[in-house]
Amino acid sequence: MGLYNRYILPHVLDCACGLPAVERERARLVPQARGRVLEIGIGTGRNLPHYNPANVDTIVGLDPAAEMHPRARRRLSETRLSVSLMAVSAEQIPAEDDHFDTVLVTYSLCSIPDPSLALREMRRVLKPNGTMLFCEHGRSPEAKVARWQQRLTPAWRHIAGGCHLDRNVPELLTDAGFSIDTLDSGYIQGPKPLTWHFRGLASKNPAK
Repeated sequence: MGLYNRYILPHVLDCACGLPAVERERARLVPQARGRVLEIGIGTGRNLPHYNPANVDTIVGLDPAAEMHPRARRRLSETRLSVSLMAVSAEQIPAEDDHFDTVLVTYSLCSIPDPSLALREMRRVLKPNGTMLFCEHGRSPEAKVARWQQRLTPAWRHIAGGCHLDRNVPELLTDAGFSIDTLDSGYIQGPKPLTWHFRGLASKNPAK
């Protein structure tokens, strides 16, 4: 791991993921978490202030980037949540089948090396009546913007921790065996190639 990834990238990502427009998206989604929660890509803990402690029993927060965890622990100390941080990948979740009531993933599918495998793992550990909460940026429906996303992604990945600008999040979810129950999409404030957002709820598709 280089000096940039260890010392600079956590600060860059923490600032980018704490922009007011992004925080508003979190505030609309995270309070819906219930029961036993798995958070994918907990990072620096930006979601922690948005949980409703009255509705959450425990949280397992996964992020392979252990250099993010100290910031998450500082935010955790300001809450009443019971959280376990684990430096492991979403492609191999260390949990039993049908274990969590809620799986939460925010701003992480863009950078997971194999998002399809990770989503299949999330589906595996989600209870049959559980809820997947997701908030991600991704491929714009505007052809011109989508072309720019494809052009920018190879360079963007190197400065933004492997982030892809052009992933089709709803398609990834349905291909992994989820049914999308609600979906809000649109641009938030900022340059269009970076700001097309998907926010919604999904559940296990029993046919998959």
